[in-house]
Amino acid sequence: MNKYYYCILTSWVLCSFSLVSLAQEAPKDTSYWKKASKFGLNLSQGTFNEGWQGGGLNNIALGVYLNSKGEYTRDRNNWVNDFQFQLGALKNKGDAFRKSVDRLFFDSKYGRKLSEVSQWYFFANLNFLTQIANGRDFGNERMPFISAFFTPAYLTEAIGIEWKPTKFFSMQFSPGAVRQTILGNKNLYKAIDLLAPEYKFSNYGVERGKSVRNELAIMQLVMNFDKDIAKDVNFKWRYQAFAGAKDLKAIDNRLDAQLTAKFAKYFNVNLGLIAIYDQDQVAKMQLAQSINFGFLYSW
Repeated sequence: MNKYYYCILTSWVLCSFSLVSLAQEAPKDTSYWKKASKFGLNLSQGTFNEGWQGGGLNNIALGVYLNSKGEYTRDRNNWVNDFQFQLGALKNKGDAFRKSVDRLFFDSKYGRKLSEVSQWYFFANLNFLTQIANGRDFGNERMPFISAFFTPAYLTEAIGIEWKPTKFFSMQFSPGAVRQTILGNKNLYKAIDLLAPEYKFSNYGVERGKSVRNELAIMQLVMNFDKDIAKDVNFKWRYQAFAGAKDLKAIDNRLDAQLTAKFAKYFNVNLGLIAIYDQDQVAKMQLAQSINFGFLYSW
C-alpha cells in the first residue's frame, strides 16, 4: 500500500472518532455561535479480468474531506472561522498512488459593522492555505517531487472594508495586505534542477535557499459565496485576487468552487473546481476538476 492510502485512511479514522465524540459530548449550543460541519468519504473501484473485451484498467480511488464553519454574531460584531480539508488519491494498475486533491485551508475574520443597519464592515483577517502530501508532475517520468508537506504554504494577513449585502455573499477590499509564501522544504529545488533542469522550476517565487518570501499587496480582493441553491444542494465558492506591489501586471488569481448534492440522508455527489493563475508558479492557467460520490455526515 502507498503512503497516500495510509494518509487518507488515517485522516478518515481520526475524523470518524471526532464525529463520535462530538455527537456524544457536544451540549446544545445556546450562545451567539452558529456552527455547521460536514465529513465525507468517497471510494470508487473498478476491476477487469483478462477476458474482458470492453476495455478498462483496474483502478481504485479514495477521498476524504472535512469542512467546519463557526460564526459568532453579537450586536455589531461578527467573527467567522472556516476550516476545510480535502485529500484524495487514485491508483491505476501498474502505477503508484497519485494524489488527486490536497487542500488544507483555514480562514479567520473579525468584522465590525460601521453602523447598526450598515452592510459595510471594518474587518481584520488571517488566512492559511497549504497541502500535506508530496506531489509530482507525472507528465515527466524523471520528474522528482515539485511539492511537499507545507511546501508551499501561504499565510495572508489583511485589514480593510467588507461589503456583506446578504448572509451568503461577501466582498472584501484590502489595501496593504501582506502574504508569506513558506517552504517547509527549502531544498526542494535541488533535486529538480539536477534531474530535470529543463523544467525551469520557479520555487514558488521564493529565493533559492530561503524558506520564506514576504509580499505586500497594493490591493487584495476576496469574494465568498455559500448558499443552499436547492433542497440539499449547496454551492460554495471563494475567489481571491492578490496584486503585489512589485509587479502589478502579475496579479495572482485563485478560484475554489464546490457543489454538493446530498441524498438518501448520508450520501452525496460532490463536484469541485480549482482555477489558479499565479506567475510565481507557472505563466499559464491551472485547472483541477473532480467529481466524487460517497458518504456524507453533517452536524
